[in-house]
Amino acid sequence: MSFTPETLLRHWQTLRLVRRYPQKTTAAELCSGLEAEGFTVGKRTVERDLQSLSRIFPLVVDERSKPFGWSWDKDARAFDLPGISLSESLTLLMAREHLRSVMPSSTLSQMAPFFQLAEQKLTALDGRSGVAGWLDKVRIIPATQPLIAPQIDEQVLATIQQGLLENCQCQVAYRKRDVGAADDYPIHPLGLIQRGLVLYLVCTIKTYADIRLLAVHRIQVAAVLDSPVIAPAGFDLDAYLASGAMGWSTTQPIKLVVAFTPQIGSHLQETPLSMDQVIESLADGRLQVTATVLETQQLLWWLLAFGDGVEVMAPVELRQQIIDKVKRLADQYADKTGNECEH
Repeated sequence: MSFTPETLLRHWQTLRLVRRYPQKTTAAELCSGLEAEGFTVGKRTVERDLQSLSRIFPLVVDERSKPFGWSWDKDARAFDLPGISLSESLTLLMAREHLRSVMPSSTLSQMAPFFQLAEQKLTALDGRSGVAGWLDKVRIIPATQPLIAPQIDEQVLATIQQGLLENCQCQVAYRKRDVGAADDYPIHPLGLIQRGLVLYLVCTIKTYADIRLLAVHRIQVAAVLDSPVIAPAGFDLDAYLASGAMGWSTTQPIKLVVAFTPQIGSHLQETPLSMDQVIESLADGRLQVTATVLETQQLLWWLLAFGDGVEVMAPVELRQQIIDKVKRLADQYADKTGNECEH
């Protein structure tokens, strides 16, 4: 049996594609699976590979009918080969490109061994598979203004994750925004929430029951304590978010009615706000969109981002919020005499 890098990779992938008894895999199916992973191989070569591999690994063949079916022996110990397929490699590396803009670098670094394995896989197949060049043909760009993620101390993040996994309290030194010195106190870690570029720790502090959010990048030092976490009675991370935390949602949905210019609102025909969304054309050419949504700060910021391309018709309270903000904005851009600034 040859153990050149290319042959070893092919054998490796062949073992991954063989099903466990009583399911069976034919040589033709393995051939197709290998071709999908970038290997140019014939059915006869696959059959020879199987014969050779069966001398080392607990592979069995059912020869009662043709085509013969191969499988892992029913008593073979379950294990996973330390490798990844071509499709898995592509998925990992595309995920890395996307996560660069939404995850702290310290978090991404923990995935470095997997990314490296994926790169090695694609490098080994370079020139032999059109799929291996997929990354040169695909790009992901952020939908909003790109920002640089805050840096998180890797040891701090690892300590916080350990506290969460082991359900143990942590001692942290936390620096509030625009405050020079850090405060030192014990916390009860309850969960982690990634919002945009910032990673937040949901916790309680000392013996207080009120839930707090700490930006992980502001935690300067962390240590796991022997004391167990004492969570608030009935705490549930999803319920906490649904309660309106971080502007994610509220308990009461609203019936939103907005009028968009066609250029601004047309995208909602393909990416609706809700399942019950209705779009109607108004006499002035604008698109009236009616949808049941949750009233959050995110919704307010989203609407304000469209400027004069959208008008909120209902609910009245949300419309008034925007009117007040627009008035303050106009005052902010007016000169000291009350006149608008000249261009």
